[in-house]
Amino acid sequence: MDLFVLSHVWLLRPCPDGGTDYVCFRPGQDRVEVVEGYHLPPQMPLIKRRKWLDSAEVPHCRSQLEKVQGFKHGQPLF
Repeated sequence: MDLFVLSHVWLLRPCPDGGTDYVCFRPGQDRVEVVEGYHLPPQMPLIKRRKWLDSAEVPHCRSQLEKVQGFKHGQPLF
């Protein structure tokens, strides 16, 4: 199993209003939950989308988010 699938991975993108768009990859037993959202402290995080991917799909999804949408790997927001 890929090491990436064994731990949570956060991708972050700053927003003009001071908030942050985020994508969190959360490993499950056979699949990975992908949670997309927005956070502007001190507000509660807003979940925009949630989906499940097979672990084989995760590298392509992450690559698209980083190369096409401008997300960068970062520390957990909350």
